[in-house]
Amino acid sequence: MGGDVKKRTKKTTQGQNTPKFSPSWLVYNSKRVPGFQLELISRIKTGVKKEDWKTLISVLGATEKEFEDILPSSISSMHKKDIYSRATSERIYQISRLFGLGYESFDTPEDFKSWLDTPSKALGNQKPFDLLDSSFGFELVENEIIRIQYNVYS
Repeated sequence: MGGDVKKRTKKTTQGQNTPKFSPSWLVYNSKRVPGFQLELISRIKTGVKKEDWKTLISVLGATEKEFEDILPSSISSMHKKDIYSRATSERIYQISRLFGLGYESFDTPEDFKSWLDTPSKALGNQKPFDLLDSSFGFELVENEIIRIQYNVYS
């Protein structure tokens, strides 16, 4: 039981030092703000800042290269810009939302990352991470995480 309190505390304190509604903030805080989606739409239209992308990568404990095939822009072209296009910004927010859902649903972030890299019978024996190169793939993976969260296995 003590571990559960520790986990909850970690989840609620993570991301509090990042700007509200930034991609890294979204990983840990979306459930606390009703109607946050309208704000995200506005932020997608104005574009995600390079520094917010870098912070998200750091928060996720990942590298940009890991997301290379998921993003609609190449990493090299992203390095040249300070603010990203709508398509790239939307994908960054999709990544944030998905990781937030995964962190909430699995015992640890490492368990979630491991699940992303393990072929899933429910997803046609594909790795969930490999489906994240399209909006439909994100939807399939999100739905599977929600099934796992509620113990409804397909």
